Amino acid sequence: MSRRLAVAGFVVAYAAGFAGPSPAQSMSPMRGEVTSFTDVFAVRVFPANPYGRPIGVEIRVYDQDFAPVAATVMPGSFTLAAGASRSVLVVVPFAGAAARKVRICTESVPFPDNQTRIRAQICGKFIATRR
Repeated sequence: MSRRLAVAGFVVAYAAGFAGPSPAQSMSPMRGEVTSFTDVFAVRVFPANPYGRPIGVEIRVYDQDFAPVAATVMPGSFTLAAGASRSVLVVVPFAGAAARKVRICTESVPFPDNQTRIRAQICGKFIATRR
């Protein structure tokens, strides 16, 4: 029987008395508060790939209940090189609200030629207020 626990950007595996860290994809920042004076707010996130091979990445935006949010993500999907990180700009409309809570998620996309079909997701929580 095996259990996995996410701790500070690493996945720690516990199995039959063996414990050891293994790298996990990450994104920073994981939380943020934004104040905007317009009808939209922007967040810059940095997805990272700790693995020794490239991964396909998509950035998606959800509300606090994980319903998709119409946001502009630049770039929305890309290949992230081994050990690399890159900047992604996310612009979210307030949609008439004075405050908005969103989750910005980095999702790894399995390559079609790989046998593994695991789709990892890591999300950050962001709160924006409009003044």
